[in-house]
Amino acid sequence: MSCWVTIQDYALRSIGIGERLLPREDFTLCQQFTLIGSGMIWNVYFALLALMAGFFLATALALGKASPNRALRKPAEWFIFLFRGSPLFIQFFFAYFLFLSLKGVSSVFDPFTSAWLGALVVLFLNTAAYSGEIFYGALQSIPRGDLEAADAYGFSGWKKFRKITWPTMLRLAWPAYTNEAIFLFHATTLVYFSGFPAWRQKGDALYYASYFADKTFNPFVPYPILAMYFILVTLTIVGSFGLVNRRLNRHLPAERRARLRLRPNLIR
Repeated sequence: MSCWVTIQDYALRSIGIGERLLPREDFTLCQQFTLIGSGMIWNVYFALLALMAGFFLATALALGKASPNRALRKPAEWFIFLFRGSPLFIQFFFAYFLFLSLKGVSSVFDPFTSAWLGALVVLFLNTAAYSGEIFYGALQSIPRGDLEAADAYGFSGWKKFRKITWPTMLRLAWPAYTNEAIFLFHATTLVYFSGFPAWRQKGDALYYASYFADKTFNPFVPYPILAMYFILVTLTIVGSFGLVNRRLNRHLPAERRARLRLRPNLIR
């Protein structure tokens, strides 16, 4: 079988398109690159949707935590504390058994016991909590002079938030938020170890890497391939967020513009 035929058969296998059966013998580099790359579709799916939805919830949490209203501040504080204070791995297991229990109550919760939705919900809530704390810190760091200038120009309420508070908050938080996006993408590998099952062997990249490692008894080929894919996507994230960071800081002198710095987080 040529490499081109392998790509045609397995490139989209992780989402149910192409060859149904996994290779059983004569495992080639092309098969490993193709299937692990196919599994990356799920890792990107989890990270992208969780990050996009979590961004808006994180903004709401930051505003709630900074609010003088106790009814808004306390729920935001406890939400952030709960998800930042407990391991993501435990959150996966707790959510899976919770959805499994709710499934017996109503069929509405059936999709939540699958990885494509249940694991996505957990990642969404987790990144919202971490990002909410980042945005809250940025809110507290907004220069008082910026807010006083907005008041002097007659800005108030929504107009002040949209033109002054929110853009300044994003500009200050963006370098740390970039690291959170990278950590979230790396955390998608935990879905493989969670209770959420891979439907009909259509798993993520780690699922296929583990499959080849078990079949060939050689982990030194599939896992470096997996790491290579993650590095490439990480570089894409850094580049994309770097363009946004440049846009947010375009009005500042070059020496005052915040630079993106990758600071690895050893423990999620």
